[in-house]
Amino acid sequence: MITGKESITDVVNKYPQTVDIFLKHGMHCFGCMAARFENIEQGALAHGIDVPSLIKDLNVVLEKK
Repeated sequence: MITGKESITDVVNKYPQTVDIFLKHGMHCFGCMAARFENIEQGALAHGIDVPSLIKDLNVVLEKK
């Protein structure tokens, strides 16, 4: 289960199926150096993204696998 405290890079590396969800929510940070250090919540807040909605969608895609 993704909580939002995980680093963006760690989640994408472990669960490549989450890339589309990040993109859908407007997070295109995969090549950004901050993606290694920022957690999902920090990155989403920096981009004005609804954190609970992002986390919910990320977990839905994990449940499908």
